[in-house]
Amino acid sequence: MSNTPPASPAPVASEHIELKARNVSFSWEDTPLHWLPGDPFANHTINVLHLLLPAGERWFVHVYKQVLPYITDEQLREDVVGFIGQEAMHASAHDDVLPHLKRLGLDPTPYTAQIDWLFEKMLGDRTLPPGAPRKWWLMERVAMIAAIEHYTAFLGNWVLNAEELDRRGADPVMLDLLRWHGAEEVEHRSVAFDLFMHLDGGYRRRARTWATAFTALVFLWQRGSRYFMEHDPGLPPGSRASVGQFYRSGRKGTLPSTGAMLKSIPTYLARSYHPSQEGSTAQAVAYLASSPGANGGLHGGSQGGLQGGANGGAPA
Repeated sequence: MSNTPPASPAPVASEHIELKARNVSFSWEDTPLHWLPGDPFANHTINVLHLLLPAGERWFVHVYKQVLPYITDEQLREDVVGFIGQEAMHASAHDDVLPHLKRLGLDPTPYTAQIDWLFEKMLGDRTLPPGAPRKWWLMERVAMIAAIEHYTAFLGNWVLNAEELDRRGADPVMLDLLRWHGAEEVEHRSVAFDLFMHLDGGYRRRARTWATAFTALVFLWQRGSRYFMEHDPGLPPGSRASVGQFYRSGRKGTLPSTGAMLKSIPTYLARSYHPSQEGSTAQAVAYLASSPGANGGLHGGSQGGLQGGANGGAPA
């Protein structure tokens, strides 16, 4: 436990809504390997989500089930239970994409095995004495999840507003999966941070675990992009992923911009930070109400991402 007093973030109270897991359905038969035409690097950089998220979100659920007995705020407990349900559904939905990629000639198994090892072994439960040591490791992981959720909400807000994906003719089923998931990340963006503040809130722990999470995400994402580019049967041999490609795709709007990614660092590390200050619950809820995958799985075309606006208010 850190001795640093908790910061005093300013949540937007009107943004709070009841969280629930939604049963979703996505049919992948007609989705091509290059579901984003004309930009294989952005295509595969986004595809890394299918590699990281199933193991990562199952890890979230595992950690949070251990944390439930420590929660003394009933509303927060309800939010955490809703968060657990949504994260479990996210893991399952992204897991379903992997066999489809394999059928198209891109086998993700060697990479997903490494991801599973990371979350199950490196970040899994440890044989520690009961009491303070065991609780310390639990709080470290709670803080790390809060940092990761900052970026999942960032990505969710981005994909809801990424008009360039629509303009370039992104596959409607894949786009709906990404926007359904992104909308729920925006919807529950405050839960992980609120839980960390409730259980610990120490600024030194927040900064330390942010550095660990950010470094791990950058490392794993570039490895995943490189793996997909090198093993894509539709690309010339020797195809590579590079920082320059990320920068160019960000400028085109098919990935988050480098500037926005860098700006997200001081945002999270500000002592006044609270996740509700970013993104729009109203926009997220509006998309979820229209998502084909979350409403029967009937896809008649790409869903527009700009419902409600990036900075709209909370739902009535």
